[in-house]
Amino acid sequence: MTDIPLIEFRGIGKRYGTGEAAFTALHSIDLTIHEGEFVAIMGPSGSGKSTAMNIIGALDRPSWGEYLFEGVHVENLSNDERAMLRRRYIGFVFQGFNLLPRTTALENVELPLLYRGLKRAERQKLAFAALDRVGLADWAHHTPAELSGGQQQRVAIARAIVIKPKLLLADEPTGSLDSARSIEIMKLLSDLNQTDGITVSLVTHEPDMAKFARRHIIFKDGHLVRDDRGLPGEGPQTLAKEDGGEA
Repeated sequence: MTDIPLIEFRGIGKRYGTGEAAFTALHSIDLTIHEGEFVAIMGPSGSGKSTAMNIIGALDRPSWGEYLFEGVHVENLSNDERAMLRRRYIGFVFQGFNLLPRTTALENVELPLLYRGLKRAERQKLAFAALDRVGLADWAHHTPAELSGGQQQRVAIARAIVIKPKLLLADEPTGSLDSARSIEIMKLLSDLNQTDGITVSLVTHEPDMAKFARRHIIFKDGHLVRDDRGLPGEGPQTLAKEDGGEA
């Protein structure tokens, strides 16, 4: 870990709407995440956890406060600069996989590399290596319809890591999977964190999945109410038990 945090929130707040319809989703949050951490962000529906993740991923802007990514003030970046940050440094994995249905696994994984102007041969080489990393090299030329849910999520993870990101944001990545496939995905994320050194931020409402993280941050009503550090398997069993829909 370096002295400069990978992620730093300084009094970050987010408000939607105006006047009597205004709703504050985050109340002046202070948060630091260092390179190499595996963090589970938890909380009940409406707690602010997904709002926090969207700000971390430069998908949304805070209403006030400072957000620093490796010391760079993200809140001051233009839309194009924020897009560049996402393309070069942040990988995303979502519950719904978000794969293009009519293209192969290899082509899906290649997609982020198109924005970098890489030639086709180089794109395919890197994409195949990413698929191999998640155990799907033999399925490179299959479409999503020919893959199981667990395999589709592995393709999505390969697409996220093909850019060699500093940060992997996983938003309910096991929400569409059965228990066995969920554990496989969480073991893969844990291995990417420990072996490849990728910082992982996991948004989940499932305590069993959060156990794979070493740190558990819990939101409630837009406030950061707990920040527990420990070994994998020591996740909290309290607030996160409530149904955790999108905040």
